[in-house]
Amino acid sequence: MPALSVEELRAQLNLEHDLDDDLLAQKIAAASAYCASYIGAPIADPAPAAIKQAVIMLAAFWYDIRSAGTTGGNPVMVPMGCHDLLQAHRAWAV
Repeated sequence: MPALSVEELRAQLNLEHDLDDDLLAQKIAAASAYCASYIGAPIADPAPAAIKQAVIMLAAFWYDIRSAGTTGGNPVMVPMGCHDLLQAHRAWAV
């Protein structure tokens, strides 16, 4: 089960239509894969709140921007705070 539903992402984005549901599902899948890769483990079901928040931030960001964004001229691929939310869930290999 994904960390986030299309309905939850649609609510986050204040979308009142379902015309972009396929695109939203793709953004959720990509954001979930990114977060799982960053923490080095599959996302638990149910997802911890911090991971779910990171997925929703990332999916919403990628939906809104749909390309690399910039902040002060610097490219931004991941919204600020996303890695901070995931950090505590990283599987560290030693």
